[in-house]
Amino acid sequence: MMLRRFVQLLCSTLLGTLSTVVMAATYPLASSDTVLGDVQYVAATHEDTFLDIGRRYGVGYEEMVAANPGVDPWLPGAGQQVLIPSRYILPNAPREGIVVSLAEHRLYYFPHAKPGETPVVVTYPISVGKMDWKTPLGLTRVVDKRVRPVWYPPESVRKEHAADGRPLPKAVPAGPDNPLGEYAMRLGIPGGAYLIHGTNRPAGVGMQVTHGCIRMYPEDIEQFFKMVPVNTQVRIIHQPYKMGWQGEQLFMEVHAPLEGQEQNDFNSLTNITRMLVAATQDRTVAIDWAKAEAAFRRPNGVPEPVVLSAITSQALDSAR
Repeated sequence: MMLRRFVQLLCSTLLGTLSTVVMAATYPLASSDTVLGDVQYVAATHEDTFLDIGRRYGVGYEEMVAANPGVDPWLPGAGQQVLIPSRYILPNAPREGIVVSLAEHRLYYFPHAKPGETPVVVTYPISVGKMDWKTPLGLTRVVDKRVRPVWYPPESVRKEHAADGRPLPKAVPAGPDNPLGEYAMRLGIPGGAYLIHGTNRPAGVGMQVTHGCIRMYPEDIEQFFKMVPVNTQVRIIHQPYKMGWQGEQLFMEVHAPLEGQEQNDFNSLTNITRMLVAATQDRTVAIDWAKAEAAFRRPNGVPEPVVLSAITSQALDSAR
């Protein structure tokens, strides 16, 4: 039954049943707030999977799974309330060009604002490199853009496919069998052909499954491709933990580190304590350490408030 459901899912996805797809989320940027959007709940239908729901709301598969622990991602069930993790803390990076946040499976684009315009950020779900084919960290630029690109598989990828009994030609022309989809933007990363591109298999968007490229939904890359000029800066980061402010409330967002990208300090509560202390050094607020520790141990990708309420803070001040 599960296999049949998965096949049905892939078929419907490839046919592009996108009548209810929500396009990329765009948010105005305030000078101080770094928390954007709001979470929402939707009721699943009998036919829904997390891939269906996520694509509808501009959220990737891993984001949906992390935000809904205990819910079957393939058969959540009719009427099941599903959380859409559509609140985001901006990455700790300059607000310019493209920021690829690997741990989030998410891309942020900060288009150049003309005089008098309000700066905005546009965000999309993405797939990133799997463990043995990491998407490299660092600063680069978009150096080329192609419509209906030809795919030239690297020799290493051809060897992998040949070993699996799925040989690849040296060049795959544009069309339904081309995994790059209809649009591709090449990055200026030395030593490899790293791209931001579409896909002919949108069911994989939002996962750690690529050979190092950044993969987007077909409808997203079509919009994004038209917005981004050649020479746009691209910053690729891995930030499983983020802190951000919305008004006087501090939020903490926790993601599981990517396979192959783990570092010891990512798993250290001491490191998170340092980040929280640094985030509040210029503000007279009290951290709710119990909430912060609970958020640290629950990497659901949903920003959680970690400041004590005003009433509780006043009571603590009076007791001192």
